Amino acid sequence: MAKAYLIILVSLAICILSSLNFAYGATADQNKFTVVGLVYCDTCRVEFQTSISEPISGATVKLECKNRTTEKITFQSPEITTDNLGNYKIEVTGDYEDSDCDVNLVKSPRADCKDPTEAWRKARVELTSLDGVTGQFRFANNLGFKKKEALPDCKKVLTDMGYYELKDELGSEFV
Repeated sequence: MAKAYLIILVSLAICILSSLNFAYGATADQNKFTVVGLVYCDTCRVEFQTSISEPISGATVKLECKNRTTEKITFQSPEITTDNLGNYKIEVTGDYEDSDCDVNLVKSPRADCKDPTEAWRKARVELTSLDGVTGQFRFANNLGFKKKEALPDCKKVLTDMGYYELKDELGSEFV
């Protein structure tokens, strides 16, 4: 009978210690995030990605968090450069539940594609584990720079996508 109580006591201790580790031991990892995203060249000047958009290698982005109430900067990453596929990765430690965090375009290395898109010059990311989102990775919307002139292939690409009002996006010379 004593052995049965001992087994129950040891099992109960293991359960309690496991739950404490789950509740408190994992909190250090909950405040480490990796923000990932892509920077592209909007070759059609339509402010969204198309099948002929191009990733920009060597573009620069920066992550900045501001407190919603005071507008004070609570986190600022160094400038990050995209890889040869236009991807970037920003490591963040800390919980920014009370802040709005945005990945911002800084500059493009391409002279022919350096005008930031109005709609996608920044991407909001949530950097807290207290909002129900689990996991280390946070995926930012893709960010884009526009070419000075739309490519000739844009008319076909946009028509294939179902855009029929092309004069506003491409100019009358393409329609």
